[in-house]
Amino acid sequence: MPDISTFIQTVKLPVMPEVAHALIRTLNDEDADVVTVRDVIAKDPALTATLLRMANSALFGLSRSVTTLDSAVSVVGMSQIRARALGICMAQVFALPPGVNRLEFWRYSMVCAGYAKFLAAEVHIDEQQAWLTAMMLRLGELMIAQHRPQLLEAIEKLPSAAGERWQRERSLVGFDEGQITAEVARRWDFPEDVVQALGHAADTLAAAQASKLCAVVHLAAWLADQAGNHDTVRQAVRQLPQATRDALRLDTEALLTRIPDPETFSDVSTLLA
Repeated sequence: MPDISTFIQTVKLPVMPEVAHALIRTLNDEDADVVTVRDVIAKDPALTATLLRMANSALFGLSRSVTTLDSAVSVVGMSQIRARALGICMAQVFALPPGVNRLEFWRYSMVCAGYAKFLAAEVHIDEQQAWLTAMMLRLGELMIAQHRPQLLEAIEKLPSAAGERWQRERSLVGFDEGQITAEVARRWDFPEDVVQALGHAADTLAAAQASKLCAVVHLAAWLADQAGNHDTVRQAVRQLPQATRDALRLDTEALLTRIPDPETFSDVSTLLA
């Protein structure tokens, strides 16, 4: 059986900026407060400016503009600002190889994150933790592309049904993208529940058994795989894996009345700035 530690040693992990490492440390610190997170972000003027643009975009639909980091944190919320800041940092340091459409890759990640946040609210778990975990899920594919770029075409081949990319990755590499991202997250000292959720997110039964967070991320990715438009997402809701859906006690008909349009989440302008 392949060893994921050996695999990780064959790739070059991106160098995360110190602000990102400091924000990750706050995820593990129960005493970290609004002031702590604000002060960490404030040390990076470029990141601060990007977050302010994001806070004032249509994405949040605020009733008034925010002009300072303090007001952004106050209006948007510390947890959401931290999650978005980490998302921006990862989008900036992970290089996309030839053969991967940059816009489509990050759109998928944002849609997956958006549906994870939506589902987290449905089952009453931390919405921002779910957003961040789902946003990271597909980063493992970039590690595969770095290690064995010749496999990318087979992994990305169309048409691709929900979950099929994971199956191709396991067949060709021995690991799926979530398992690889989990190992990277572990090395970067993300909270263990995030690491666990990533590691099992691509396996329907394992996701159902691991945790609510893992099940949410699994279903969010399932929806993102079919998020061409609102109609295809509604069709995907009816096809969600039974085991994972049951683990979260989700009602299909109720979901159909509330499921957001993927365009709600697909703005990648802050990630690509």
